[in-house]
Amino acid sequence: MDDTIKLPEDCTDMSEVRVGVDTTDRQLMELLDRRFAYMRAAARIKTDRNVVRDEIRKAQVIGNAVTDADARALPSEKIAEIWELLVETSIAYELEEWDRIRA
Repeated sequence: MDDTIKLPEDCTDMSEVRVGVDTTDRQLMELLDRRFAYMRAAARIKTDRNVVRDEIRKAQVIGNAVTDADARALPSEKIAEIWELLVETSIAYELEEWDRIRA
């Protein structure tokens, strides 16, 4: 199988689409890995466990995602749901890291 990724508009068959999707999924995992590394950094930097959860920042992050989704004509309501889960998962991860670092 040819692993050369084509842009979506250049795909002519489903195997090309699938290679593009699989490649994009791997790239998303790399970005999630980086995002969670920032959560580890935040856990290391924050001196008070009570400031890990920041509802104002959470709303800002989700709002930014919705605005970006709207600008890209993506389904912003579903993107908001995805980001809600992403942010909540990130907060839980950061709390675990905060505790682990200070154990």
